[in-house]
Amino acid sequence: MSDEQPERQGRGTGDGAARSRRTGLRRLVPTWRFTLGAVLVFLIAACGAFIAGYLLVRIPAANTMATAQSNVFLYSDGKTELARSGAVNREEIPLSQVPRSTQYAVLAAEDRGFYHESAIDPQAMVRAAWNTVSGKGTQSGSTITQQYVKNYYLNQQQTISRKVKEFFIAIKLDREQSKDEILEGYLNTSYFGRNAYGIQAAAQAYYGKDASKLSTAEGAYLASLLNAPSAFDVVADPQNKDRALARWNYVLDGMVKQHWLSESQRAHMAFPTPGKAKASSGLSGQRGYLVEAVKNYLTQNKIIDEQTLAAGGYRITTTIDKGRQDAFVKAAQDQLIGKLDPSTNPTDKYVRAGGVSIDPATGNVVAMYGGVDFTKQYVNNATRRDYQVGSTFKPFVFASAVQNNSTTQDGEPITPNTVYDGTNHRQVQGPDGPVNYAPANEDDVDYGQINVSTATNKSVNAVYAQMAEDVGPDKVKATATSLGLPASTPDLSAYPSIALGVATASPLDMAQAYATLDNHGTYIPYRLVSSVVKGGNPVSLPGRDHRQAVTREAADTTTSMLQNVVNAPDGTGTAAQASGVPSAGKTGTAEDDKAAWFAGYTPNLVTVVAVMGQNSDTGQQMKLYGATGLDRVNGGGFPAQIWAQYTADAERGQSVPDFDLHLQSGASPSPSDSAPDTSAPPEESSPPDSGPPQSGPPDSPPDSPPQMSPVTGGLNGGFDQGASGGPDGGTGNGGPSGSTGSPGSGGTSTGAAGGTSSGTSDGAGSGGPGPGGGGGGGASGTPSGGPGATSGPPRTFAP
Repeated sequence: MSDEQPERQGRGTGDGAARSRRTGLRRLVPTWRFTLGAVLVFLIAACGAFIAGYLLVRIPAANTMATAQSNVFLYSDGKTELARSGAVNREEIPLSQVPRSTQYAVLAAEDRGFYHESAIDPQAMVRAAWNTVSGKGTQSGSTITQQYVKNYYLNQQQTISRKVKEFFIAIKLDREQSKDEILEGYLNTSYFGRNAYGIQAAAQAYYGKDASKLSTAEGAYLASLLNAPSAFDVVADPQNKDRALARWNYVLDGMVKQHWLSESQRAHMAFPTPGKAKASSGLSGQRGYLVEAVKNYLTQNKIIDEQTLAAGGYRITTTIDKGRQDAFVKAAQDQLIGKLDPSTNPTDKYVRAGGVSIDPATGNVVAMYGGVDFTKQYVNNATRRDYQVGSTFKPFVFASAVQNNSTTQDGEPITPNTVYDGTNHRQVQGPDGPVNYAPANEDDVDYGQINVSTATNKSVNAVYAQMAEDVGPDKVKATATSLGLPASTPDLSAYPSIALGVATASPLDMAQAYATLDNHGTYIPYRLVSSVVKGGNPVSLPGRDHRQAVTREAADTTTSMLQNVVNAPDGTGTAAQASGVPSAGKTGTAEDDKAAWFAGYTPNLVTVVAVMGQNSDTGQQMKLYGATGLDRVNGGGFPAQIWAQYTADAERGQSVPDFDLHLQSGASPSPSDSAPDTSAPPEESSPPDSGPPQSGPPDSPPDSPPQMSPVTGGLNGGFDQGASGGPDGGTGNGGPSGSTGSPGSGGTSTGAAGGTSSGTSDGAGSGGPGPGGGGGGGASGTPSGGPGATSGPPRTFAP
């Protein structure tokens, strides 16, 4: 045994010398032989897959884009057709008819290495994938050849199978066609917006000329559109001009870098503003505005991309209610558009209007007024973001104060009863003293000591600028965006001036935010589409998560104050009383009277109306002084009147409850206990056309109370107005049942049936509530303003 043991040990030692044993964690590390083998297997498999893909994937026939179907847009009932669109506008031309400068511009925008690099760019594809994954933005990473394959042979679907096919077809196409042939095909199939496919159609759509006549600057602008056609159309979306200009500069700078354009030529180029868009006659009236808004909703929410949508074949059910849509159009026509006379009043030709109505319980956009006619005014006034919202922003400041339990500089909690200094040009005070901001009140009025509720009624700038500082401008901004304003809203900056509404949100944006207030602080993203179907197959829509944007107390206390704006005698929104239903709202006027707003709501419906001034030829914003013969236009005038007529019609036949409000501690209920009756107007009546407001400061109501319909007269005790004011200081009694008013101003009028209400500053007293809703007081000795309907219970408006 002793002789054999060393022999076995010797053999063991020899084996160890030849191959050391791997112990511990080293056993988990693959050997170089294994690694090399794995790499070789992978490369062989990859080569095999590449060869198989190249052989199996064939260049298909061109897709059917040239014979694309129409898209069908339906009203909310899913049956009534709203519009059809989707016919492809394209005229193919040879590359020789495209100016060399335009060709270079396209290459500078999309693929600068097109002529000397392969059909695919793996490095760009990897970089684009990384940017997408890391949150730096979605990028295609595609060469012009790949884009052409996608446009001409495949589709716009973002699927792995489509990308694989695109990869192999691009390689094959690069071997079978010349670079010029590929570029020609790309230029004839690419989408440029305005329903224009191909460079020739684009040249006509944007500049009214053939592609062969395009200048270098114009060609560069069309090339910039390839990246985002809708976003960079500076006529359709004026607020995006800065982005479009940046993209245009990027293209031209790229041409200089590639030595396709000299620096001296580049330095002398001016931006070539395109011409007006020419809408299809089939999209006249409101149809075009609605179709474009729905398209933008689908593309911006990444439901369908632009080119796929343009290919057609979709059946799209919108949230637009036809009855309410028609009512909105009629209200705008009756209260404003029908009163314009551009032939005799130059200012009238600048007047335009826009508005949006949302169901706060669902977020559905039930009506949208984009302008007088899509074929005449292409820009949708309901969705544009280039006019200041004015004092309609102030409720967000107060809501933020309640949300954040804010206090004044003296430590007093901010409630509707908190007293502020409303002195004109008062310096806003911060923790360390004045902040070098002293805003003016409208017409430089000094209000002195004034509580928040009254300051809201009168829209006092000095109070709200100080409140914004007390709350913290950054918190105010956060509250506004939480309510629904986009964080990217122009001029939504965290300074005390934010309170005065210098931000340029759209009526749709404002309706979204006010809907959150109406919905007790719960934010529901708006929607314009309820279903999309193609070929019988439904298209999935994104989820719409609800969230509590502000506390119920913050939203409801704000609503309580906004009821006063409508119902209190000193409120700027008294014209909204004509809706005949419980209402809350806020007026607003942009700087220099370039826009006037009314944002209001009932418990069931939120509607924002804006009247704007714009020169249709130059796009310049214009002042509204003198429109329809008035000295000034304010939010309590046309916008509130349109709102009232539309809301009365939209709520007719509906059950409209009172607001159910939970107020903050220390906030008293709205003093306007005599709000309109809680039942909507009866089916058989509608508000008559009311006259234009008398001249007055922005954000102030008309000089006389708004004329009520027979329906509203019955509901509210025959409240009515006279035609003109009498001398100050007179008093007098009404005739029997309040049938005749006093010629004096500021007087009182007492009806035989026992009701009373105060006259206004121009002498238009109201009659008492007789059994049939008696007539209103006349002015200047004029007889009754008209009998009320017999259907409403007698009520009065009391301060």
